[in-house]
Amino acid sequence: MAKTETEVSAKTVDDGRELKSFTTISGRAIEPLYRPEDTKGTEYDRDLGDPGSYPFTRGVHKTAYRGKTWTMRQFAGFGSAAQTNERFKYLLAHGSMGLSVAFDLPTLMGRDPDHELSLGEVGKCGVAVTSLEDMETLFDGIPLGDVTTSMTINSPAAMLVAFYLLVGEKQGVPAEKLAGTVQADILKEFIAQKEYIFPPKASMRIIVDMIEFCTEKMPKWNTISISGYHIREAGSTAAQELAFTLRDGIEYVQWCVDRGMDVDSFAPRLSFFFNSHSDFFEEIAKFRAARRIWARTMRERFKAKNPRSWMCRFHTQTAGVSLTAQQPVNNVARTALQALAAVLGGTQSLHTNSMDEALALPTEEAVTIALRTQQIIAEETGVAHTADPLGGSYFVEKLTNDIEAEAMEYIRKIDAMGGMVAAVEKGFPQREIGEASYRFQQSMESGDKIVVGVNGYTMEEKPFDILYIDETTAREQTARVTAMKNRRDKARVERALEGLKSGAKGTANLMPLIVEASRAYATIGEMCDALREVFGEYEETPVY
Repeated sequence: MAKTETEVSAKTVDDGRELKSFTTISGRAIEPLYRPEDTKGTEYDRDLGDPGSYPFTRGVHKTAYRGKTWTMRQFAGFGSAAQTNERFKYLLAHGSMGLSVAFDLPTLMGRDPDHELSLGEVGKCGVAVTSLEDMETLFDGIPLGDVTTSMTINSPAAMLVAFYLLVGEKQGVPAEKLAGTVQADILKEFIAQKEYIFPPKASMRIIVDMIEFCTEKMPKWNTISISGYHIREAGSTAAQELAFTLRDGIEYVQWCVDRGMDVDSFAPRLSFFFNSHSDFFEEIAKFRAARRIWARTMRERFKAKNPRSWMCRFHTQTAGVSLTAQQPVNNVARTALQALAAVLGGTQSLHTNSMDEALALPTEEAVTIALRTQQIIAEETGVAHTADPLGGSYFVEKLTNDIEAEAMEYIRKIDAMGGMVAAVEKGFPQREIGEASYRFQQSMESGDKIVVGVNGYTMEEKPFDILYIDETTAREQTARVTAMKNRRDKARVERALEGLKSGAKGTANLMPLIVEASRAYATIGEMCDALREVFGEYEETPVY
């Protein structure tokens, strides 16, 4: 079809000069105009469907947010368990609907606060949780039967699930009534965030053990949150985030099926975690493509029969990597637009970043503004009144199709390599992300992409008040752990740790052993060290 006069003129200005090329933040070319022929071949029932119907492109719930608004979560965790407990209660009092726990680096890496590698990190980027005692303090006065909790932890995820299970037990809440999510996405750690402990295959064994245990004992618990967020934060494109995240999901499902689990017994409790970045329409298209790919994969590849197994349910967080230390108040606008994209894309749960997070952990004022941003979107904009309001847009549908096609090409490449574990060991996704990140940095340095306040619209900066965590937390946490170790039954701890090592050498499910060690008040460091003796520690081969 010949270009129309409108299409031709859209590429030039009045004096005939050509405009610069336009691309998404991922580098995808954007045409000046989209028309019906751009979505030629798309069939409504096959490719879109009504909200709540296969392939769920338009959303997993028939009424979208008319029946229930998305869960509003604020990522919280700093200093001691007692300090974070106060922040949790503050957030719940101001309208937060669920809790989302950030852990400090020693906890994430399976180290106790007195370990030499913990120096300078205790309580800094999240809350310090060393044993069941800290978990009891963290949720003191918060009834676990009435809230849902998301925990962002991966290598030691099994230990934190055990702690949560035992806190619920002490509160009189049975395991089958505990609701929430643990991230537990170890493949993403090898690909992007790098907070791994054990080698890939040993790590996958622990995760599958946990999924199997939770499927039987904790039926309301989302056993894994397969995370593209950190893949995107590492510099991936939108299509790479989608492809690597969903292929990670395929890997977990395959390992569970190979264990002998029925796919419909665990797949309905799998959830995803995506980044909502700054390119508004690209992000909306990414979310829509994610649901379609996952639905088809689960129904066609794994022959899942339960429609809930086909649903890609996901939490979204606005893009931390997009926040700037320069002119930090601008981050309020960035976060609002990213949150709006997540809502228009159909997220089930949302965390909005605070304006000061490029500088430090958020202050109460900043986190309140971030929460109010979600509430304004829900209550004042009208975007929650109808499902998938951008569905049928030529632009959005073309973007959805294009991102799906690119993601599926990546998935086929990884399949040909033998799966995601094999691809990780070859360094394939790491290399692809590194190259995408480099291309974006080049576009910023050339001025092709403008980040307001960084390489455009700069101004003299003024001092900005931030939250500071000093070394008092480390000293106090170390003293608490030492006192706890002196009170506990040492012989019981030793037996439990020996049992854990013995189990790791065999094939038994490790979760009951981890629960027993946790009940004896073994620390995360002690349990991870027991497993380190058997599995070793992973050292990544550098990717250039």
